[in-house]
Amino acid sequence: MSFPKSTLLAGLSLIALATAGVARADDPTPTADDKPTEVVITGSGYRISKDALMSHVDILTRDQIDQKPAAGLGDMLAYLPGIRSSSFAPGASRPMIRGLDGFRVLVLNNGMGVVDVSALSPDHAVPSSPTEAKRIEVLRGPSALAYGGNAIGGIVNVIDDRIPATAPEKGYEGTATLQASSVDQGLQGAFDIKAGKGPWVFTFDAFKHKTSDYSIPVPAETLAYTEANGLPADTSDKQHNSFQDMKNVGAGVSYVGDFGFVGLSYKKTDYLYGTAIDSDVSIDLHQTRWDARGSFNLNWAGFNRLDASAGYSDYDHAEIEGGAPGTQFLSKGSEFRTALVRDGQGKWSGTVGLSGLKRDFEAIGEEAFVPSTTTKQAGVFAQYRYDDGPWGLEGGARVDDTKLTSAATAYDKDFNTLSASLGGFYRPSDHSFVGLSLTRSERAPSDVELLADGPHGGTGQFIIGDPAFRTEIGYSLELTGHVVVDHDNRFAIDAHVYTSHFDNFIDLRPTGAVQDDLPVFQYVQTNADLYGVEIEANTKLFALGSQAIALDVAYDYVHGQTSIGPIVRIPPQALTLKLESKGGKWDSYFEVRGVDARKERLAAFETPTDGYVTANIFTSYKIRPDTSLFAEVRNIGDVEMREATSSTKDAVVDPGRNLRMGLVYNF
Repeated sequence: MSFPKSTLLAGLSLIALATAGVARADDPTPTADDKPTEVVITGSGYRISKDALMSHVDILTRDQIDQKPAAGLGDMLAYLPGIRSSSFAPGASRPMIRGLDGFRVLVLNNGMGVVDVSALSPDHAVPSSPTEAKRIEVLRGPSALAYGGNAIGGIVNVIDDRIPATAPEKGYEGTATLQASSVDQGLQGAFDIKAGKGPWVFTFDAFKHKTSDYSIPVPAETLAYTEANGLPADTSDKQHNSFQDMKNVGAGVSYVGDFGFVGLSYKKTDYLYGTAIDSDVSIDLHQTRWDARGSFNLNWAGFNRLDASAGYSDYDHAEIEGGAPGTQFLSKGSEFRTALVRDGQGKWSGTVGLSGLKRDFEAIGEEAFVPSTTTKQAGVFAQYRYDDGPWGLEGGARVDDTKLTSAATAYDKDFNTLSASLGGFYRPSDHSFVGLSLTRSERAPSDVELLADGPHGGTGQFIIGDPAFRTEIGYSLELTGHVVVDHDNRFAIDAHVYTSHFDNFIDLRPTGAVQDDLPVFQYVQTNADLYGVEIEANTKLFALGSQAIALDVAYDYVHGQTSIGPIVRIPPQALTLKLESKGGKWDSYFEVRGVDARKERLAAFETPTDGYVTANIFTSYKIRPDTSLFAEVRNIGDVEMREATSSTKDAVVDPGRNLRMGLVYNF
């Protein structure tokens, strides 16, 4: 893979400017007391406290993930402000961030692309279970700059410990979890272990999740849907063809020392799931993945660490129709990323790096609506932060060359893109922070948006692309405010107000024509504007014996409009209230979530969606310091829940009341 001359010169200029900037940074290294306790891993590469970021980041820790409901990545994150799920089916739920999804939301595994086809269509699953994660980080805005234009909406990074960076203190550590759910007769088990006192450290993990069709509070198909499609009224009490059967097996090895670490890992995923909307179609998915990663301590030109990673993935899935394999989708790809990092040295922090990828995609069968393509991308990036205590600045840039070729259509085109951000922040006090950032993101069109031309039964559309598309450019302004809890303050808030304008925004719209008995949808370019607000707040209420009682509040709202009408499937506003009780051996909460209706500002082919209010109750008890039992009742009121972000919401309803129980053992 080679850089074009303009990309290479731009990258060298960024490196020269960055190195010149750090050469002046001769401030003493901060003491241990100055270092943040909750550090964000994804994004810049250097450590930043979550409460000192100029854009919105959410973190799910391993303890939280272990006690979450068994769910796809989108469904697990859907309660976070600004995050929703595509909710095509239980097996296929990709995250949507601030009203953007698909090719604008980058799903990563340890900072590397998952090399799947989940962005291609909402019925395609992400081949990564949240259960295998040590933590999950969700980034919006300039935090995602270093990953380029494909993160124009945001990033979800699933971070595991398959390549360990450190040796366990006692020579081994691990977790075993088990949970069962009543609504779908679901069972899930997971096990992982890390062993070795160093320098060699080994890991092994395994995961299994299996469910049947889940119970529903109302018939799956709405009356309007059956009447519009000439179908008899639905009387079902189960969501047909909503089963899931997934298993992962992984292993890794690292060599750990004073120099840092270097390691290798392997993962195999097999996943069979029903598409829910079609009782005769399921998807049989397989992925094999190899990754290498290392971090090396150094002292060169103001940098103190070199991070490097590379990966290879072989992915395929077949759409099983009537028990026989139908259309197949195959994706093979390799990727690398390397960065010099200046971290924890005086007032300056920074990173300068290179990345590249190659992906070969092929679709085979009657519904191969996208021709075989090869995508190559090379990029250089730099990001720096100056923190002078009460105030600071942060900025960066990334340039990419993306080359897309297709022998079947004789398509061969290069896209050069530039993304950049600049922001400043101010700390009025020790427990408050305010920041303002401006970001320009540029994204090359995907192979689907450029070259699609054929029927896709999964979404019931005949899809047409446009090979003349230009790059999509977004400009975003975000105002961020944090107030954190400390010994003087019982109240915390994390608030974000943002606005974005897009030139050449790529949207999929109906033409009114019919081909192969399917409505024709064509990708078009238009202008688009979005704005919104996200708020997370917490207050300590009172103590009751050994229990500390607190109230959490989360709210989000987003508005989206293009030159040809509202953005499709924009999420309605949502409010979540959670009353928590923590202390001693018990950890419990009662949660109420309200999602507004979406009956106005609809695209021409969208149908209205009713709002809903649902409640969940959860409790966890520590039998021993290393063992917890938990139980939860979800959707206590057995209410009807349909997601406005789902293209199948008129035929797929969320599960009814569900009793879930589980065990977590840490050793």
